[in-house]
Amino acid sequence: MTNKSGYEYLPHIADVRFKAYGSTLEHVFEQAALAMFNVIIDTSVLKPLKTVGISVESTGLDDLLYDYLSELLYLFEVESIIFGHFTVNSINMTNKGYTLSGQASGEITDLKKHCFDCEVKAVTYHQLKIEKIDGGYCAHVIVDT
Repeated sequence: MTNKSGYEYLPHIADVRFKAYGSTLEHVFEQAALAMFNVIIDTSVLKPLKTVGISVESTGLDDLLYDYLSELLYLFEVESIIFGHFTVNSINMTNKGYTLSGQASGEITDLKKHCFDCEVKAVTYHQLKIEKIDGGYCAHVIVDT
């Protein structure tokens, strides 16, 4: 693997499955968020007009990714912000697990302007895993659509 970040969609019978990768854990989490929101909408059309701070704490890395993506989905649903830009400033190990600090930016949902492709109902734990690979990290995620 080269030292670049990205994601790819993988076949799945009913839901959406993807693999995110990057040279750091922070990059993997950013790419996983981008992959999830690109299921919902073409994020390339979104401008970073509204920024929200994201802070998550979990007992393990897999849980941290689940909680991070779930928090972003929650903010989309409750605060009506459609995100297209993600920055994870830090992922730190603590005596209780892991913490994540970052921001997500996007636009307030406007049904006259935004054309949604698919509804993501939830992040799942099914086959969710983060692994160290040559040149960085890789995350496997399935979202319920």
